[in-house]
Amino acid sequence: MGKPDTRRVDREIRKTNRKLEAVREREMWPLDGRERRAILAAMAGGSYRVVRGRSTDHADRRLESAWSSAETRLIAEITALQTERQRIVTEAAAAKSAKKSSGWW
Repeated sequence: MGKPDTRRVDREIRKTNRKLEAVREREMWPLDGRERRAILAAMAGGSYRVVRGRSTDHADRRLESAWSSAETRLIAEITALQTERQRIVTEAAAAKSAKKSSGWW
């Protein structure tokens, strides 16, 4: 019995970590549609207020809130993937132990 096959989960963890770093750098590509719309709406609202010569405090808060919710979503995805990886490893260890204990030696 070899090592547990966690390649798929490991690849997803790496991909999600790259997405998280991109969100922290304020890149738009890893965002889902809802998050992208929220950020673009906040930017448009802030631009409108700048043109009118008003304060952009509310738009800035909305923008920061949208970025932080995207970051929170990706952190939750990474946590779920790591939990799934641990479950796979634990199941493989239990199967290996059961196989060893049921044999002659």
